[in-house]
Amino acid sequence: MEKILTITVPAYNVEKFLEKTLDSFLVEEILDEIEVLVVDDGSGDGTAAIGRKYQERYPGSFRLISKENGGHGSTINRGILEARGKYFKVVDGDDWVDTSGLRELIRRLGTCEADYVFTNYYEVNDGTGERKAVTYPGIPTEREMPFESIAGQTRISMHALVIRTSILKENRIRLDEHCFYVDVEYILYPVPYVETVIYYDIFVYMYRLAQAAQSVSILGYQKHIQNHIDVIFHVLDYINEYKRQPGYDLKKADYMAMRIAEMTHDQVDVFTSFPVSDRSIRRRFREFDRTVREKSPYVYEKSGEYSGMLRLLRRTGFRFYSLIVKMSKVRNKAAD
Repeated sequence: MEKILTITVPAYNVEKFLEKTLDSFLVEEILDEIEVLVVDDGSGDGTAAIGRKYQERYPGSFRLISKENGGHGSTINRGILEARGKYFKVVDGDDWVDTSGLRELIRRLGTCEADYVFTNYYEVNDGTGERKAVTYPGIPTEREMPFESIAGQTRISMHALVIRTSILKENRIRLDEHCFYVDVEYILYPVPYVETVIYYDIFVYMYRLAQAAQSVSILGYQKHIQNHIDVIFHVLDYINEYKRQPGYDLKKADYMAMRIAEMTHDQVDVFTSFPVSDRSIRRRFREFDRTVREKSPYVYEKSGEYSGMLRLLRRTGFRFYSLIVKMSKVRNKAAD
C-alpha cells in the first residue's frame, strides 16, 4: 500500500461544511502520506464540486468518488474498497480534525503495527463552539496490547478509531446501506479479527454536535426508529454467528454484546420518547424486547441492568405501560 492513512469522508449535501473538513487535512509535511477519499453520496448541492477542486489541487492526496445515494454505510464500504493506506479512518463531511493532532497521528502510525488504534476527540457544540474532551483514562498509552486486555475497560467510539485497512479488506467488512446508525457495525464487525490495540493520548477528531437534524437527536431517532432496531438485530445475528465458530473469543463476544446492550437501552429511550398513548409504539416495543430476548438472553439481561423502568415493564408484561413510563419520566425530571 502506498499511504500510511486513508481518510474516507462520507459526504452528502455538506457543501456548507466540507471545505473546513478538507482544509483540516492540509498539513504539508504529511500530504504525501495520506489519501483523502471524498465519497459523494449522490449529493444535490455543491459537495462534488468542492471535492473535485481539492482533487485538482492535490491530485496525489485527494480523490473524489461520486456514486448514487446509498447512505452512510455505503460510503464507508466504497472507501474500504478504494483504500490504499495501511490504516483507515472515517471523518464525516460535516466534521473535521485537529491539524496538529493529525500530524502527530501520522507520525506515530508510521511505526505502528497494531490492528486497532484509538485516540481522544472533542465533541463540539455547533451553536456555542464549546468543546467537550472525550478521553480514555486508565488505558495505558503508547503500548501495543492484546485487544482482550482493554475489552472490559472501555468502549471505543468511531470518532476515536483507526483500523488497519487489511482487517477491513481481507475479512470483507461491509456495513448496511440505506441505513442510519451503522457506526456500531463499523466498530464491532472487525472485532473478531483484531488481535492488538494501542491508545495514543492525542486529540484528532472534532465531532460536531447539536444540529437539530442529526440522526442522533431524539427527533432523528424517532424518524429512523426502524434503522436503529435493524442495526441492533443485525449485530446480534453477527455475534451469534461468531459464537458458533470453533475457538471463538469469549471476551470479544462479550465486548460486542455489551455495546449492543447499551444500544438496546438507547432504543428503550426512543420508544418511551413517544406519547404513552401511542399503542402502535407500545406493540413495537414489546415485539422488540421479545426479539432481543430470543436472539441474546445475555444482551436482554444486561440491557435490563441499565433501566429500572425496563425491568418493571418486563415483570408486569407491559400491562401498566402508561403508568410506569409516566412515573419514570417524572422521576428522571426530578433527578435533573
